[in-house]
Amino acid sequence: MSMQSLAARTGDRIAVSLAYGVIGLGLAFLAIPLVITCLMAFDARTYLGPLPPPALSLHWFERLVSQADILASLRTSLILAALTTVLSVTIGTAAAVGLARGNFPGRGALTSAFLSPLIVPPVVIGFGLLLFLSKVGIANGMARLLLGHVIVTLPYCIRTSLASLLGSDRRLTEAAMVLGATERQAFWTITLPLMRTGVVTGAIFAFAISIDDVSISLFLSDPSATTLPVTLVSNMRAAFDLTIAAAAVVLIAVTALLIVILDRVVGFDTVVGQGLFRS
Repeated sequence: MSMQSLAARTGDRIAVSLAYGVIGLGLAFLAIPLVITCLMAFDARTYLGPLPPPALSLHWFERLVSQADILASLRTSLILAALTTVLSVTIGTAAAVGLARGNFPGRGALTSAFLSPLIVPPVVIGFGLLLFLSKVGIANGMARLLLGHVIVTLPYCIRTSLASLLGSDRRLTEAAMVLGATERQAFWTITLPLMRTGVVTGAIFAFAISIDDVSISLFLSDPSATTLPVTLVSNMRAAFDLTIAAAAVVLIAVTALLIVILDRVVGFDTVVGQGLFRS
């Protein structure tokens, strides 16, 4: 083996090792805060002390379920996330079908408009919605939150549904109509099943984003409708204790459950693009 080949192989090994090292550091950067939060939530002490905790206990979770404001905000978050998911999936599916099957001027501009909340900072959206809804006289906190959450989750439902629809064969729907099916029958029996992957993925993203949103909810919440993340932020400013860590663990568990459901129902290979983003 020549010296040049040996040097090339050595360089390749060093590059691979550096790549694995960067990946490991990235994973550690993401995982360590979650581990610390979990340790704090199960800390048996009644105060915030140095890690690791000397013993583990569930008393912070017991205190969590005994606080009326946190339970009320959790209920609000769950109801809001469910309503947001239903509306975003319904509107997103209809919009995806129109964008994929329609052939009209300005379709590209309309698609960009639907997806624009992905690039606009949530703080800007929240502040703008607060001013707009105040001008039009919508004062109900739940209605304002629902509108804001639908705006930020709708692009995910449209994008995933549109990707699934573009990856399917349009001739299947045309064949069903040639054989006598109406447009409505063709949609429910052919088009919608072909979009199932994108619809389910969009629904899970919409639920997860809605239940975890802080930026928009801070602007649109009121005393009658406050989400769990907003309540946690308020408690952190008022009197920090480890009940907040216990609530964070609950949110982590909900997110992990959604990931498992996403993997079981759709599969990560499909989500990241295998058979999904074909054109």
